Amino acid sequence: MFFAEVEDQLIAWAPKIGMASLIVVGFWLASVGVRRLINRLASGTDLNTKFVMRLTGRVVSSAVLLFGLVTALGTVGVNVSALVAGLGLTGFALGFAMKDILSNLMSGVLILLYRPFSLNDHITVTGLGGVVTEIDLRYTRLEKEGQVFLIPNSLLITNTISITSESRQRPVAAEAMPCP
Repeated sequence: MFFAEVEDQLIAWAPKIGMASLIVVGFWLASVGVRRLINRLASGTDLNTKFVMRLTGRVVSSAVLLFGLVTALGTVGVNVSALVAGLGLTGFALGFAMKDILSNLMSGVLILLYRPFSLNDHITVTGLGGVVTEIDLRYTRLEKEGQVFLIPNSLLITNTISITSESRQRPVAAEAMPCP
């Protein structure tokens, strides 16, 4: 009797599980395709743009895969509305908890895309100045007379920067970049 019920349940669930598996595989293939497409587009760009595009490719690929998993769960019969609401609340809480980190990350992406200054430029921001030796997603590294300053990128986006380029040899005041 027990085995007959299990067999009946497996027969009833088999089409749903098969369809959910096909959905997951389809979305996985789509996520791999999107990532490869973005990486191929990035291959013809400079190093900074390539880095930002590859980061975008990973994020978009993960979002497509997550959407596929939620769709597959809905196909099986799981109530995904509570799951989606939970993901939204979790995302909000994490975003609020990590707002400074995310602010520096997005500022780093904007700096790498807009390039208001480049390596070996002398910049001054919030009273700290030096030669730009590294631009990262979280911070920009300045060196001056043996001192190293790690300036959070959010400060570089929201404050006025004074830039002296080696090629120009004259200071140029750059206002904070406008948000798109």
